[in-house]
Amino acid sequence: MTNDPSAAFRKDTQSFFGINGNEPRLGGALREKAVWVDESACIGCRYCAHVATNTFAIEKNLGRSRAIRQDGDSTNLIQEAIETCPVDCIHWVLFEDLNKLRAELDELDLQPLGMLPKIPRRLKPRNSS
Repeated sequence: MTNDPSAAFRKDTQSFFGINGNEPRLGGALREKAVWVDESACIGCRYCAHVATNTFAIEKNLGRSRAIRQDGDSTNLIQEAIETCPVDCIHWVLFEDLNKLRAELDELDLQPLGMLPKIPRRLKPRNSS
């Protein structure tokens, strides 16, 4: 053992700790699959966002659920959120498929859920006479 404090900065930590890029972050469990919400099928019920609050959120413009973090909740809690979905639009997928799924979703013309269409406001009231 050396008394040189700068030795820690010269050590190759990736080979020492076996870092490969698939480690859990923030104490989450290492998973082989990612969670994906098929927003085209989502009805905006918000069940998943209430069950797994660190993983799912409601997208503000469309009113549909979205997986915002892969390491936000335990696998059991995410599975519970999947099972509470009334339209079965949440799935476990391979991490490698996330970019392809996002690209396919971006090509769709999704309409906002639970929101009235924007109608221009009148500038002057109607003449009642």
